[in-house]
Amino acid sequence: MPDETHVPITLRCHSVQACPAVRSLTVAVRVLASGRLWLSYALDADLDRLRIPAEDTARRAHELWTHTCFEAFASASGEASYCELNVAPSKAWALYRFSAPRQGMTVVQEARAPRIAIRRTPEGLTLEAMVFWRDLITAEAPSRLRLGLAAVLEDEGGRLSYWALRHPPGRPNFHHPESFTLELDL
Repeated sequence: MPDETHVPITLRCHSVQACPAVRSLTVAVRVLASGRLWLSYALDADLDRLRIPAEDTARRAHELWTHTCFEAFASASGEASYCELNVAPSKAWALYRFSAPRQGMTVVQEARAPRIAIRRTPEGLTLEAMVFWRDLITAEAPSRLRLGLAAVLEDEGGRLSYWALRHPPGRPNFHHPESFTLELDL
């Protein structure tokens, strides 16, 4: 994983469900010269009050958003299509492509598995993932990448809280175009 740390961006909890066990959740992001996107989610929380799946062998899985998982939504600037990357603390991962918000969902079979690293500390955990950004977008020669960064955290009672850079009005919806607020040069 990269040596250089970038300024973390704070994710905010949606008002639909508070999560008192969490003190903060941040994400650092970087586009690497190797054609990869590096994401580092830092969860400062009382892990005993959260359901965090045990670390296991990296593998594809589905419906990770029904429990604790970290997410990135990516599209080329100006494109309606986008990808959803889910990575769980168990190292399970999934990658889906959509033609428009919540439409035309398909599993991205040809994607290379992300590199995932988990670090637990007394203050919480850090999940780092590296994925080839070309696996996330379909545009031939994009110059900018639009990202929506998010997480779903499950508390000890099984309640889910929803964290994002920006929450559009209404119910939690990471797929909403207004959630894609971070733009990076490629």
